[in-house]
Amino acid sequence: MIATVINVILILLGSILGLLFKNRISARFASGITFALGLCVLGIGISSMIGTADTLCVIVCMVVGTLLGEAIDIERRMDSVGEVLRRRLMRGESNSRFAEGFVNCSVLFCVGAMAINGSMEAGMNGNYDIIISKAVINGVSAITFAAAMGIGVAFAALPTFLYQGALTLIFGVVGQGMDPAVVTEMSAVGGTIIVGIGINMLGLPQEKLRVGNMLPAIFLPLGYLPLRDWLSVLIA
Repeated sequence: MIATVINVILILLGSILGLLFKNRISARFASGITFALGLCVLGIGISSMIGTADTLCVIVCMVVGTLLGEAIDIERRMDSVGEVLRRRLMRGESNSRFAEGFVNCSVLFCVGAMAINGSMEAGMNGNYDIIISKAVINGVSAITFAAAMGIGVAFAALPTFLYQGALTLIFGVVGQGMDPAVVTEMSAVGGTIIVGIGINMLGLPQEKLRVGNMLPAIFLPLGYLPLRDWLSVLIA
């Protein structure tokens, strides 16, 4: 858990620096950094996505997971949480980008290969290298995001702590028996969701992708791969 705490601290420090220097960052400069980060996020997502050993798994999990997320409307609920926090803490700033920063950075900081593999290494082997590397990336990213989107970025540290901390504890308890193939596909699905965030950051779609509603997909390989293996045996 200590590496997760370090991650949270760096996100908070990065957010504070971004808020302090936001008035010194011109709109053109901030836009350029946002696009650059968008390209980096896109690259990180693609690198995880292409690591799949079962493309059909990624497709099925993304479709089913997105349907579940849309039914629950996770992104709207995350927006609502962000808006409640904004109203309580940012009174008088009706045009604040609090909710946008909270939602986008919660997803960005939580999902992906580094979160899963880092938590696995920390929980199973006590190796914190991956999570600490991720923490540095998150901290640097938080500076620019906070400068552009405001204090909502800092509150993304909370779901990061809960999600990454929970994964570390789970892997510590049951990780020894988890199939490495499942971890690979969870990382690939997470990478696909990260690609969606990168696309949003680049402003490519007319209507922003509701990446928050895709989150259930990341856990579906836990059920898909055993079902696939069972059907393979049944058909054979």
